[in-house]
Amino acid sequence: MKLIIRWFSVAVGFLVASRFVPGVHVDAFLTALLLAAVWGMLGLIVRPILVILTLPVTIVTFGLFIFVINAALFAWLGNVIVGFTVAGFGAALLGSLVMSLTSAIVHGILDMFGKEEGKE
Repeated sequence: MKLIIRWFSVAVGFLVASRFVPGVHVDAFLTALLLAAVWGMLGLIVRPILVILTLPVTIVTFGLFIFVINAALFAWLGNVIVGFTVAGFGAALLGSLVMSLTSAIVHGILDMFGKEEGKE
């Protein structure tokens, strides 16, 4: 159930980024669900490799280079997934930030309600 909640929250994050970040566009909710699934796979497979390869730069920038990695993956999704477009690196950076924040908030709210139901 947690996996479905996380998947849904990331999809909502992509939709919110599409709504509020100029240059980011998601065609439909199904596209957002596909984006969330691929984003999760990238986070499990590609992102850790990129983080290790760029570790010296990440250390020098006190971890801020992680934002660049996320933006690059976000922009790459714009080139790969049909129905999702990203206009440039600035839109990708802001879009990945908005998507991450929104998905964390939605996941937290949904998780909070899930825990309250279990207490009864």
